[in-house]
Amino acid sequence: MSAELRAVLFDMDGTLVDTEGMWWEACLAVAAELGVKLTPADADEVFGRPVGHVAAHLTHLAHLARLARLSGAAPAAVPAPARVRVPAATPASVRAPEGSEGEAGIGARLTEAFAERIAGGVTPLPGAIRLLDELGAHGVPVALVTASPRRIVDAVLRTVGAERFALVVAAEDTARGKPLPDPYLKAARDLGVDPAGCVAVEDSPTGLAAAHAAGCRVISVAGHAPPGGALSVDGLETVNLPLLRLLARGGISIG
Repeated sequence: MSAELRAVLFDMDGTLVDTEGMWWEACLAVAAELGVKLTPADADEVFGRPVGHVAAHLTHLAHLARLARLSGAAPAAVPAPARVRVPAATPASVRAPEGSEGEAGIGARLTEAFAERIAGGVTPLPGAIRLLDELGAHGVPVALVTASPRRIVDAVLRTVGAERFALVVAAEDTARGKPLPDPYLKAARDLGVDPAGCVAVEDSPTGLAAAHAAGCRVISVAGHAPPGGALSVDGLETVNLPLLRLLARGGISIG
């Protein structure tokens, strides 16, 4: 079913700004403090996820490492996660054992480590500011929909410009984060538009799954595609208002 373009909903980290390397460094640092070494197999549990989910994952890995040290064995292998998982809540199996720091404390350390790394400013990705300004000039509502906490969002917006967004949905604004559709559904609801008339721009499998589940049209800027497909582009330099309108109307065949 076709629809007119009603709004464009952007992910933040890795989509509009080049911060994913800083986030990975922050996660590596906190993991090392916990006696854990992250590998590329952990990427799906780190990128595009709320801080609480990442903290739960590090808690789980730290618990495995502690058990391995006590037994004198190598840490149990952690299987690479599926490309898209949709947990309703943090499972009990990854919660912190009694007497440990706990997920909230680890989450605070992750946020602090990330905030330190972006304090000097962030770099918008090529095409990001041009596209935001094009949408603004034509009166298309734009929302920022991110798994990052508000503290991080506010720091990024000092570079990107808060005035470019009609709405911001940060990690604290929904009880359930990506890959569930809640953040995108909230953005559409608060803008007063149907998700079917929204185009979401994402870079991670987690975010793409969330936008697709919400009923949005989806553009992937990193080559990933969720169930149902997405328009894949190399970067925002190739995205413009006519393309977004065409996609919203169903005028682009995908998959």
